[in-house]
Amino acid sequence: MPTRTATQKRAEVKADYDAFLAKCPSRRLLDRISDKWVALILAALGSDGPRRSAGDLGGEPRSMRYSELSRRLAGVSQKMLTQTLRSLERDGLVTRTVTPTVPVTVTYELTDLGLSLHHVIRGIKAWAEAHMDEVLANREKYDTHTP
Repeated sequence: MPTRTATQKRAEVKADYDAFLAKCPSRRLLDRISDKWVALILAALGSDGPRRSAGDLGGEPRSMRYSELSRRLAGVSQKMLTQTLRSLERDGLVTRTVTPTVPVTVTYELTDLGLSLHHVIRGIKAWAEAHMDEVLANREKYDTHTP
């Protein structure tokens, strides 16, 4: 039997990725990227700040310090922000840069892979903001008519 390289083995497995299968690694990735903190971190690093007008999708991606991200993501705990940033770095979606200053400066930035996901997340975030009134009305209607 011929020996296959790691790249060849990955290519064979990749052809079989199916998120509907319980053990498929793409399912774990979907679980990770559907997390609210992941989506908000990607949006923040992608400079999706407050909208100024309908259809405004924000500025250019930029690096941010840990403290900037913490302030931007209201309600995130230090532990959750740290864990989420580490998982994003492990997956190759963000890079972490340490600058030896006093105190040490740590910045995070989207990689090309992270930027490609950011474009998808940006659309989902814009959809949620644009349709929130309709969703809230549907929830209220459902809650008043469901026993």
